[in-house]
Amino acid sequence: MTTYGIPLLVLATTRSAALTGLAFALEWIPRIGAFTVAGTLVDRYGTARVFRAACLARALLVLASAAVLTALEARTLAATVTVMLLAASTGVLTEFSFVAAETVGSEASRKAGDRAHRVQSVLLGIDQTATLAGPAVCGLLLDHGGPAAMLGTLASFSLLAAALGSRVRTAPVGVASAKRGLRAGWAMLGSLPALAWLVGGLVVSNGAMALLQAAVPVVIVTEMDHSSADVGLIWSAAAAASLLAITASRRAIDRWGLWLVGAVAATVAAAATFAVAQADTYRGYLLLIAIVMAGEGSLTVVLRTLRSRLIPPEVFGSTLAVTVLLLLLPFPAAGLLVAAVPPAQLGHAITVAAVLQALGFAVAFARLRTLPALRTSLA
Repeated sequence: MTTYGIPLLVLATTRSAALTGLAFALEWIPRIGAFTVAGTLVDRYGTARVFRAACLARALLVLASAAVLTALEARTLAATVTVMLLAASTGVLTEFSFVAAETVGSEASRKAGDRAHRVQSVLLGIDQTATLAGPAVCGLLLDHGGPAAMLGTLASFSLLAAALGSRVRTAPVGVASAKRGLRAGWAMLGSLPALAWLVGGLVVSNGAMALLQAAVPVVIVTEMDHSSADVGLIWSAAAAASLLAITASRRAIDRWGLWLVGAVAATVAAAATFAVAQADTYRGYLLLIAIVMAGEGSLTVVLRTLRSRLIPPEVFGSTLAVTVLLLLLPFPAAGLLVAAVPPAQLGHAITVAAVLQALGFAVAFARLRTLPALRTSLA
């Protein structure tokens, strides 16, 4: 709801494509900054404290914003400032809870040994089930209940997450290990070429994914004259496709291994992204973005499985922070691009991003195929 709902809220409040793109950038720039400390805090204080604190803070922030927006008129300066600050603040808090949850998931994967990919596919299935409902709920609530209804629901889920997440506890790794922070994460990533090449390919791919996320609300609402609910339906359909792909990946990896499944998923995602740039109907966007996200879902299983197998537990939070930091770098850039490019020209920008995505995947998976360590890690 946060990732897909806040840009919709900005568009509904401001009716500005440029401000929607800027809000998308503001939502992601602080997230990148948060990763400089999130991994270290998780390593130092444990997952339960960080997760609970982030969810409670987000609930309070969202409720306060709902109260302010209820008292203000749309398209005013005060309302615009409120939604922009909300985008930036929720981005930070979401990433703190994300790092904590990922650390717990990694511990479960390590305990599963050779069945780690099955654990990761289940965890991703949980994520995608939530994403299946979240965007559609946001769009419907905005259309029929307004900002207060959407933000009130988001706050309720944040409070529920804090209540449930407080039961999950992992032991802190100690102050000495936590002090190493991002330096330890960078060093560990550099010592794992298989993980580094996969992350590099996904960084390039995320440029295309980020551009789609930032551009779709503008294209669908502004250019095609559809509603916020229709935008939410696109991402919910994409989540459903991704969920199916994640489930299928579990069996496919058992049979063919991580490399082949990842290479096929990368090909599907890149081809579908290129096709999105040529689409000119709502139905075309819905179908093609669903295919893109199905490929991305399988790739995420590959990344998480490799990450859980290769990164030592004592520096997992810090190394996770580094990898996700790299993966998030394209998102604020995509928001700024959408803010600067006229809506009618966004298709050309997506075409360029799709070509770069295909090249990035080709180089990364060709290199991964030659690494000796990959044969043992990904067999």
